[in-house]
Amino acid sequence: MPRLKASAAREGRPIAVVDIGSNSVRLVAFERLSRAPAPIYNEKVLCGLGRGLGDTGRLHPAGAKLAMRTIKRFLALTQAMKAEVDVVATAAVRDAEDGASFVRQIERTCHVPVRVIAGEEEAHLSALGAISAIPEASGIVGDLGGGSLELIEVAKGGTGAHATLPFGPLRSVHRPRRDPELIRQVDQAVEALPWVRNLAGKTFYAVGGAWRSFARVHMSRTDYPLRVIHQYAMPRREAEDLAQLLSGLSESSLQKIRGVSRRRLETLPFASLILERILRLGQPSKVVFCAFGLREGLLFSRLTVKARKQDPLLAAAEDVGRQGARFEFFPDELSRWLRPIFPRTARDDQRLQRGAVLLADIGWRVHPDYRARTAFLRILHAPIVGVDHAERAFVALAVCARYRGEEDEVVSAMTRRLLPEERRSQAIQLGRTINLAFALSGGVPGLLRGVRLTRRDRHLTLHLPERHRELAGDLVLRRLKKLAESLDLKARVLVGRTPIRIEAA
Repeated sequence: MPRLKASAAREGRPIAVVDIGSNSVRLVAFERLSRAPAPIYNEKVLCGLGRGLGDTGRLHPAGAKLAMRTIKRFLALTQAMKAEVDVVATAAVRDAEDGASFVRQIERTCHVPVRVIAGEEEAHLSALGAISAIPEASGIVGDLGGGSLELIEVAKGGTGAHATLPFGPLRSVHRPRRDPELIRQVDQAVEALPWVRNLAGKTFYAVGGAWRSFARVHMSRTDYPLRVIHQYAMPRREAEDLAQLLSGLSESSLQKIRGVSRRRLETLPFASLILERILRLGQPSKVVFCAFGLREGLLFSRLTVKARKQDPLLAAAEDVGRQGARFEFFPDELSRWLRPIFPRTARDDQRLQRGAVLLADIGWRVHPDYRARTAFLRILHAPIVGVDHAERAFVALAVCARYRGEEDEVVSAMTRRLLPEERRSQAIQLGRTINLAFALSGGVPGLLRGVRLTRRDRHLTLHLPERHRELAGDLVLRRLKKLAESLDLKARVLVGRTPIRIEAA
């Protein structure tokens, strides 16, 4: 596999992928090669290269013309960005009789190499993309493109058995709803893969635009409060029932669905049918939708082994936090200071606490009246991975509470749908502890090193050395008292061994 030029990785230049798919041609440009690649530009054009491929064996003529114009434009943009660009083509170009000539036309006209990805490699890269976003993924990744379905086992950060099946919405748009012959073909193909039929108790990870549209329909039907597709989860039975319903909808019924583009609506019944048959035959416990796929898998494959092992949430949070910090970045100091208050925190919660610490200062440039809600929504809607929706809401609420905004009506309404009450309380306690730390230090590194916060004998005690007596101002005492109340403790301040009265604070 071609490697990114060393100079591009070293210089932190943008990395771009032009993905010539069976349904869409997409350009995604990332800020740089990293464990948490931040997209700086993302555009797709639904060209329909693979439309009718199953009947004609050739690329759709109008789609090929539109794709060529789109590719020229995308390459002009990447040149202006001074980005390293990788141009790849998948199922439609791979399978079409005239696919090779289309590639030669691109290379001759645009002066760039085009890599036609084999089915096996496409499955592997799609799975790597899912693993990069959900490191603990265990089950099967299914990437449904316009011209093919890639299936691959994933577990413990690695990949296993894989298959490429010739089922893509654009190959069969002309077929009747719930075509018995198509159902037979899909069932036969899936039943020939014992590792797909053995999904019981595991997870099916759905990748691809058609299945993202399926998730949007479910979100709309359930009035779900967070319209972030990545790691949106559905119980298997619920997903199977909805898939069966959508796969049989008439054209007029489809047009009544809101929030899905017309072209996606056209392929939704077929995509739903494929999902239904996999769920019925494999019996996974749930479906999790994944926003990362082949393009992100390409970047992940180029990272060092050490970089791949980084936590994607913490890598992204550190990038954002470091860029936005007012003073010298001091997450390690703040994390150490928090530890005595949350001594028995589970490993998963430790990483969420760390994420909140890294993002704790992102709202300082905003007007004080809007800092809490802005910070909350920015984190909740951020293009970060490595967290499910409840974990995303936990971090967002903790940072919101750091800005004393946990009682905001919008924040409260959203988090009550996404988090159980106990988890809400834990996030608020974390945020208030961070808030106290910023009141003590002003956000300046170094001051917390001489200050301790302990939780013992039904007291929350702030220990100040004599040289830091002046830090115990009214603001600090008020925040200490509020934090103690949320922990069902009594607040206490000791300067050396001398207590300070805080009843009036």
